[in-house]
Amino acid sequence: MTVHDLARALPAVPELREHCRALAMLDAILSPEWESRYYSFNSAWAADEELAAMRNGSGDEYSIVFSPAGAYLRGFDHECPMSPYGNDGAPWPGVLDDVPPAFRPYVEEPAFSDEDDIPAVTACLWRAPGDDRWQHGSIEFPAGEPDPDGASRLFELLADRSPEAFQRHAEDYYETTVDLTAIRELYALRPLTQQLVTALNPDLTLADLAEDLAETGYPQA
Repeated sequence: MTVHDLARALPAVPELREHCRALAMLDAILSPEWESRYYSFNSAWAADEELAAMRNGSGDEYSIVFSPAGAYLRGFDHECPMSPYGNDGAPWPGVLDDVPPAFRPYVEEPAFSDEDDIPAVTACLWRAPGDDRWQHGSIEFPAGEPDPDGASRLFELLADRSPEAFQRHAEDYYETTVDLTAIRELYALRPLTQQLVTALNPDLTLADLAEDLAETGYPQA
């Protein structure tokens, strides 16, 4: 899969936003320790901007900025063939070249570069309110590479938004059984209750999640 395939698999911006919110809340319940989480969602990242993010602890990550301009998505797989580190510190040709002016501030966003100001990006998509599909640059991908820009690994749970996909991911990562019914409830953004929390993590209370609920904007009973 590349960003071309991902663009066809992603839903409209409002649906993607709520899916990212659910991913973050699920991780907050399964992993009270922030450092161990994959997914996060900050509903007050900046004025009129929300930020969904993923980090896998091995240097790979993505960010999605939701704003009045639409949504801007960038992903970074540090080992993929299109990494800037294999291209003299520059993004792969075409990845960022066609990003429209409304989203250019996110191309320059310091949080999306490393300490040497090298853009941490191997994949990029965007969608404005008037767009009927996700947009991407004109890219010539490296030949013979099954996952040249890291899209398959980075965005697996955005392309496959089934509760079963999250269950497989969580059970592999957290090495524990994860209740599928509870996942379905959070994917549907049902208001969070102690019963749902207990189904996913019996050692956690609803009160323990107060900060996470405030940050993600996830609904609660």
